[in-house]
Amino acid sequence: MKKSILVLTAAAGLLFASCQNFKKAEGGLEYKFLKDNGGEKAVGGDILAMDLIVATDRDSVLANTYDLGMSQIAPVIPDSLMQGGYPGDNNTMLKMLGEGDSAIFRLNLDTMAAKTGQPKPEFADKYIQFTIKVKKVFKKGNLTDSALFDQVNKYYLAEIESLKKSEEGKISSYVEKNKLSPKKTASGLQYVIKEEGTGANPVVGDTVVINYTGGLTNGKIFDTSDPEVAKKNSIFHPMKPYEALRVRVGHTPVIAGWTEGLQLLKKGGKATLIIPSALGYGERQQQNSIPAYAPLIFDVEVVDIIAGPKEEPNPLAPPVGQGAPVIEGAPTVK
Repeated sequence: MKKSILVLTAAAGLLFASCQNFKKAEGGLEYKFLKDNGGEKAVGGDILAMDLIVATDRDSVLANTYDLGMSQIAPVIPDSLMQGGYPGDNNTMLKMLGEGDSAIFRLNLDTMAAKTGQPKPEFADKYIQFTIKVKKVFKKGNLTDSALFDQVNKYYLAEIESLKKSEEGKISSYVEKNKLSPKKTASGLQYVIKEEGTGANPVVGDTVVINYTGGLTNGKIFDTSDPEVAKKNSIFHPMKPYEALRVRVGHTPVIAGWTEGLQLLKKGGKATLIIPSALGYGERQQQNSIPAYAPLIFDVEVVDIIAGPKEEPNPLAPPVGQGAPVIEGAPTVK
């Protein structure tokens, strides 16, 4: 786990700043400090914890640590260990920053292609923009790698614990803001029936055909079966089949909140499911869209219920919602 968090990845979320007042550095790198705290800058071997937004010059956000509520952990690679690096690359940016600093960098894609031999990405024209705010610098100094990583790991675990503690408040704020009066099950699942529907509720073995939209308590949408909703929220994928999803209750490996929630609905029913992380993805962050310990909000419409054999789930199969294989289009636990 220590190795996995010491990786500089794309993250994003802020709008592009004005193109004025940018300075030039080596390799075509452009930069503008939003705040220079005046402290010591990072050097090779140090590790940064930072808020990070990465976007293209086409105003497309690639990733955003603010959405995840977690710092990006980024090592500054010593020159002696650099392979494929060049002046003006990601590592150059990190060496220009110290604790408390914030800045905007524009990475020149022509230079990157020329220096690395890799083709320019098709999703940008001239540059990729990084908006960085450094929260903490872990100085390598004379520390052993083990001692340094221990400091980083404690910081990381403290942020995870903060997310865990904030979950109940996120749910309460969402319910209050949207003026909801949800019912709550023994498991902690909350739900609001918007349309009752008709007929019997599905049981284990039945197939429920649903339209759905999934989001976070802050309103950010991360998945949907509706192509128009996907386009509106900039999550549309041309290769994804946007259509009603079939979930065989107790068999299709979806999160536990779905397995329980779908059995509360009838054909034609519509509901909002407020799923605590214990019935969702728990401490597992899902790519760049779902933070750890994130409560999930699903708007669900039951299109049809297809009766199936009422056998018990296969006891040898992976428990539903707990490490089961991924089904395309379904909110599974990975």
